[in-house]
Amino acid sequence: MENQVLGNIRKRRSIRAYKPEQLADDELSQIIEAGRFAPSGGNNQTSHFVVVQNAQTLNKLKRLVVAEFAKMEVAEDTYKSLKTSILRSKKGDYDFIFGAPTLIIASNRRGYGNAMADCAVALENMMLAATSLQIGSCWINQLRWLADNEHVKEYLTKLEISEDEIVCGALALGYPDQQMPSEPLPRKGNRVTYIR
Repeated sequence: MENQVLGNIRKRRSIRAYKPEQLADDELSQIIEAGRFAPSGGNNQTSHFVVVQNAQTLNKLKRLVVAEFAKMEVAEDTYKSLKTSILRSKKGDYDFIFGAPTLIIASNRRGYGNAMADCAVALENMMLAATSLQIGSCWINQLRWLADNEHVKEYLTKLEISEDEIVCGALALGYPDQQMPSEPLPRKGNRVTYIR
């Protein structure tokens, strides 16, 4: 019998197509609680999770992200996903949360050395909790890339992300509207070295 935790880790996928219906409150609560129980440096517990489910707020955020990425230029060494965000935004057809009805924005204190690590483990806990509930999720970098953009930062303060916080990542959540693969993709990277 397979260990449930390890099986859940292998089943997790980044979902990029969602049904429009909103998550059930009890399912969302379980996912958020999984993030709140993630480890944090020195047990500081300073991560801040903003759960956005309001369609108007999500649409405004999407339009703002598209507008700000469209102003950017692509260089030869631009990170592949950032390049995609910029080029799709210039075309005007970019939905950086893939139609998900829920977006969880994870921020932490500016200047705190463990800000990214603390948010990352919390978001991973949430993704694993979502997988166990047959809910799709996808890590979202776009708000982190634009975290210090004056227009995005100003809007994020309206969502109660304070000036002394920095966005470290986000999570799209919803019921999948795509076929889920039954087998994990083969691992081609993430090299392991044993010193015994």
